[in-house]
Amino acid sequence: MLSRIAGIVVPVFGRLNVTSDAGAEPEVGSIIIANHTSLSDPPIILAALRRLGTDPVVLAAAGLWRIPLLGGVLAREGHIPVHRHEQRATQALRDAHAALVAGRSVLLYPEGGLPHRDGVRETPPRPFHPGLFRLARSTGAQVVPVGQAGARVLASGGAAELTARLLCAPLRRTRLEVHIGAPLWLGGEQSQAQALALARGALTRAWYTAARRLGEPVTPLAS
Repeated sequence: MLSRIAGIVVPVFGRLNVTSDAGAEPEVGSIIIANHTSLSDPPIILAALRRLGTDPVVLAAAGLWRIPLLGGVLAREGHIPVHRHEQRATQALRDAHAALVAGRSVLLYPEGGLPHRDGVRETPPRPFHPGLFRLARSTGAQVVPVGQAGARVLASGGAAELTARLLCAPLRRTRLEVHIGAPLWLGGEQSQAQALALARGALTRAWYTAARRLGEPVTPLAS
């Protein structure tokens, strides 16, 4: 249901364009990682993945389960609450592991929460939390990087600014870019630090492609 709703609502607020590297569409049972910049990028990512025929289980902040109606939908569809800074935090990884073993793809944000910054300028993904490494190593699932750009233009800032942006969005229909990068595997002899650096580099390249398509003045990546 969430993916269907996202597929309907997102085009109302912006012009979504989805690109991918050759053969990069997520397989069933993939770990999908995305950069996290605003409250609007989860539905953008879901709408993009739905175009590719993928409806993943989503790891999201546990507070969303307390929102009327939304919480019920999240629970009913098997999405996974993340209780940050609590003893229950590790339960999210166990639930994600079970979903992958059952053949579902899982979408997570390895940076954790939203960035604390002002403005709509695009910036590269921040350092990753180690949960991605443990999940990928324990399941052997491929990791698919999904970079997005434009979400902060659609929704960012304080409550008043965010509301104003969303109210104006259907008139402006800002451009939203999503790029699917080539899959990778985090295993073998890699250390945790090496694996997370590899994954962050792949997501940064996917984000960079999306940001360049959007026309953002981003610094070229080192070759």
